[in-house]
Amino acid sequence: MKKSLLALAALTAFAGVASAQSSVTLFGIVDLSVNSVKNGSVTQKLMSSNQLNSNRLGFRGVEDLGGGMKAGFWIEGGMDNDTGGTGQTWQRRSTVSLMGGFGEIRLGRDYTATFWNYTFFDPFGTNGLGNVLNTVSTLSSGATTLVRANNTVSYFLPAMGGLYGQLQVAAGEGIAGNKYLGGRIGYAAGPLNVAGAWGKTEKDGAMIDDYTDMNFGASYNMGFMTLMGQYSKREYSTRDSKSMLLGMTVPMGSGTLKASYVKSSGTSVALTPDLYDATQIAIGYQYDLSKRTALYGTYSRVNNDGNAVTGAKFTVGSGVPMTIGGETSSGYNVGIRHSF
Repeated sequence: MKKSLLALAALTAFAGVASAQSSVTLFGIVDLSVNSVKNGSVTQKLMSSNQLNSNRLGFRGVEDLGGGMKAGFWIEGGMDNDTGGTGQTWQRRSTVSLMGGFGEIRLGRDYTATFWNYTFFDPFGTNGLGNVLNTVSTLSSGATTLVRANNTVSYFLPAMGGLYGQLQVAAGEGIAGNKYLGGRIGYAAGPLNVAGAWGKTEKDGAMIDDYTDMNFGASYNMGFMTLMGQYSKREYSTRDSKSMLLGMTVPMGSGTLKASYVKSSGTSVALTPDLYDATQIAIGYQYDLSKRTALYGTYSRVNNDGNAVTGAKFTVGSGVPMTIGGETSSGYNVGIRHSF
């Protein structure tokens, strides 16, 4: 349960002058697990964050401006709970918005339009040992926009039945890999949710070409099970990489069973034809002790099919880097997550 707080003097740095029509919410997630990861022939025991949900501490607020218009802000930072981190920054999200019947205009650091399909149509929500991004490469392009981008201006469609969408542009401001243009359109009604997205990170600095990301995703809730699928393709210069995911979540009383299969493939004219070839299987279980607290466990395995040394970079988690092409990475964990 998230705690709603009045905008008291202690929080004026975040909310400004408070009134009866404004509020500030403090929220967060604390997630820690014990992981065992085997990369190649080396096994390492680790305590890791962000395995069920991403750790975060944040503040958000909304002010009613009247006439159906609202202003809002959202600042949110990640936490390394196993070590306490080195200090809080707002690197996850830092935005200010204007909302109304026209939709929402949002400025600041935020998720990219092309990231949403990866996380919405992944049973593991792009977190932990089984997440789909384990086998997604930015093709050594230097693009930093796979998940988030700085200096973004986004427009979100207003509620229009089941239709939703977003347009987004990010200024490079002299930083290579951040100059981005993208959009997403989808439809959600009843048990069905489908969406497609496309984005381009423009050539800048040391980049020799534009980096593009195109993806599609769908889910269908059958009551006893939700099926998920997604397809994505990324291109940069002479390299390309494709990923396909099939997955499901199955409610089981107070728990949820999760499973996915991911197939990645790719080519590079200048290097080797199977540089990005890999498969991943993952299975996990989440048991909800309450609405805020959950126990979980996950097992995942990535088989790298690439012959090149650099092709064997896909792993299920952090640990000792692999140095031989075609090596296997596998791991399991048990953990606890608490949200507030």
